[in-house]
Amino acid sequence: MSFYLRGVLVEYGTDMLGPLPNVVVFQFNPEQLQRGLELPPSTSAEDQENRGQREPGQRSSSPTETIQLTAHFDASDDLGQNDGLSAIPRVFGIGPQLAALEAMVNPSPGLISGAIGAAIDAIGGALGGDSEPSRPIPREQAPRILFIWGPSRVLPVEIRSMSITEKKFDPFLNPVQAEVQIGLAVASFPANSDDIIGKGALAYTSTVKEAQVALNLVKSVELAIETIPF
Repeated sequence: MSFYLRGVLVEYGTDMLGPLPNVVVFQFNPEQLQRGLELPPSTSAEDQENRGQREPGQRSSSPTETIQLTAHFDASDDLGQNDGLSAIPRVFGIGPQLAALEAMVNPSPGLISGAIGAAIDAIGGALGGDSEPSRPIPREQAPRILFIWGPSRVLPVEIRSMSITEKKFDPFLNPVQAEVQIGLAVASFPANSDDIIGKGALAYTSTVKEAQVALNLVKSVELAIETIPF
């Protein structure tokens, strides 16, 4: 039996998933990812001397990795299931998926999530006795997102751009097909950041890349040896 992994975007709090997790699983994996590395400008000798820093030509920060992708959504697949979940696209089309994506760039918690957060607080207070109920983690101006693309790429990202093209509609004018172009930038963290999940994901993916660099070195040495005439 064959299987395949799907790409996922997950909104999270600083050290745990929020009380109302926001998760978008790509219905169809993008056919391509466009990745770029934005290099910070290197400093001049005079700037380095004035700041008492390292040798001229060195950069003060790491490159910023950017990712461009196009996600496709289609309600027809869900409509053909004829189960309880198929009722959602019959009523809303792919509106829920698009709304979840838009929520990842919108800092407002909204009435529903606020009410759920208040209910969670009340339950926590009842179960916790004298302890103060833990408040839900509020959305920030830049929501914290994990971009998960297989087991070797788990990256904390910021959504820098999003363009939604709704292509077909049902009789109630709900979108049933859409293409969403998403621009991501891999996040970086200062030393005092409290973003445990983001820093952990970045460290994990960096370790995987270092292992791949080592594997490439082994392969390169083997190929070099094969080309040396004896």
